[in-house]
This record gives sequence, C-alpha cells and structure tokens, in this order.
Amino acid sequence: MPTVGLGTYKSPPGQVEQAVKDAIDAGYRHFDCAWLYGNEVEVGNALREKINEGTVKREDLFIVSKLWNNFHAKEKVVPMIKETLNNFQMDYIDLYLIHWPFGFKVKKYCYIIYRELADETASLVPVGEGEDAFSDTDYVETWKGMEECVNLGLTKSIGLSNFNAEQIDRVLKKCKIKPVCNQVEVNPNLNQKKLIDFCRQRQRDIVIVGYCPLGRSEYAGTPGFPDPTIYDPKVAEIAKKYNKTPAQVVLNYLISLGISVIPKSVTKSRIIENIDVFDFKLDPGDVSYLDSCNKKSKSITISGI
Repeated sequence: MPTVGLGTYKSPPGQVEQAVKDAIDAGYRHFDCAWLYGNEVEVGNALREKINEGTVKREDLFIVSKLWNNFHAKEKVVPMIKETLNNFQMDYIDLYLIHWPFGFKVKKYCYIIYRELADETASLVPVGEGEDAFSDTDYVETWKGMEECVNLGLTKSIGLSNFNAEQIDRVLKKCKIKPVCNQVEVNPNLNQKKLIDFCRQRQRDIVIVGYCPLGRSEYAGTPGFPDPTIYDPKVAEIAKKYNKTPAQVVLNYLISLGISVIPKSVTKSRIIENIDVFDFKLDPGDVSYLDSCNKKSKSITISGI
C-alpha cells in the first residue's frame, strides 16, 4: 500500500474525476474511496482513462473502498462490493473496509432487494432517527461476509475503519482472514500513537491509515472542532525552516509515525504538494512540538444519531 494516497471524501462531482487524473500524473497510486461518498463512478472513469492511455497499469494502482453501515448483514456484503466494482468497472479492488463498527438498518430504497427487511429501515446517515435506526448485526458477522469477498477474488485484502482496540481484538479472535489495516482519523490534534503501537504489535501486524491528516479546514474556528495545526503559527515557522508548507510538515510528521495518510484535495497544486513530503526529516525539537499538539480531539464523528 503506497504511503500517501488521495482521499475522495466529499470531493465534488465534476471535480473528483480530474483530481484523480492529476493525482496519477503527480505519482499517486493509492486511492481511498467509499460507496457512501457517491463518486465511485467518476473515480473509476478517471482510473480507467489513465489505464487505457498507458499512463498506469491496473496492477500499479491500490484502490480502496468501504462497506457502509446499512449493509452489515453477512449476506449483503458481497452484493455491495459487487456494486462498488460495477461503479469502478473493475474486476477487483485492493482493499475493502468495514466503514464503521456499527450498523444501521437497511436503507429504505433497498425494499425490492431486501423485501423481507422492508419494515426495518434507516437513512444512510440517520440523524435524529434515534436508537431505532441501529441494526443489531454484530460486526464479527459482517467480517464473515468480508472474508467471502476475498474468497471470491473480489478484493485482495480486507480491513477495518474506525475500530478501537477492543473491537479489533474481537475480530482477530473470530476471523479466518486477518484484517490488514485499520483506517482512523490521525492528525497532530489526534496522533493515535497508542492505537498505532497496539496495531503494530507482532500478533496483530495491522497498518494504520490516517484519514483527515490535515484536519478539517472548513470548520476552522467552529466551536467543538479542533483548529487544524496547518494554521498553527509555530507550524508555519517550522515549515519555513525546511522551505516547505505547513501541510507538508504535518504529513511528514504523520508518516514518521509509521502510518499511511490519505489527504483529500481537488486542487492540482495541493495534490502535488501533498505527495512531495519525502525529501526532508524533521528535527527532534520540531517533532516534539507536533507531539505536544495532541489534544485527543476528533474532527470526524457521526453525531446526532
């Protein structure tokens, strides 16, 4: 799995396709997607165009997608990855993740496919629908469906997203195929060092993939959201010392923790900037300052449910 990937969460329709092309031209080979994001078709169009023109081969790419919460029942997992593959117009993906360690009841538009569950419905993000929106499907049962995806050759590897240590160990105790990664929010405000070390231990050997590595700029200054460290004056000073941007300093710091990162952008200059992070090493004092930024503050939650 390439260390730096392109995140596609909330990448707007009409822009994400060009962003993926620009990313491939800049050297990206790792693309982080999800069924929920609603842009897999556009991402797939861009990837196939670059393959067809000979810029990359399919085997050069590392494509990731995720199973959404409304489809945690074991029998729904394979149909959902097949829908993702249809969106990408590909035969397999490289990594398939359980998006969150809890399920929602089946989405309302799935009445026809899952007629027997038509009385158990929830929205994709059931804000305000309360406890009735939650499915009682155990994610260990979901994992059995994920393993079937590997057995059928629909994905090379499977993993987790937003799982904590206890939940990871529950899967490991029950699995036949081990999860290879756990994708969680990682940035200087939430450096996840404890979870990184937990997953890295030999008996687990799970790689952490950090989403939202630069924080959420759109919520800067909003009460309840941590301000991204790319706006920290001290980080700006550090960046100047290395002739880099604050974003490049932050990404370099996170990579030094031994994780993969998936910064999201649709701006060509920033896409190029975010992968140009391997030609410098932070001084111990600069690392210590970034370590000190850890407030254990999340910027991504599913709230109001």
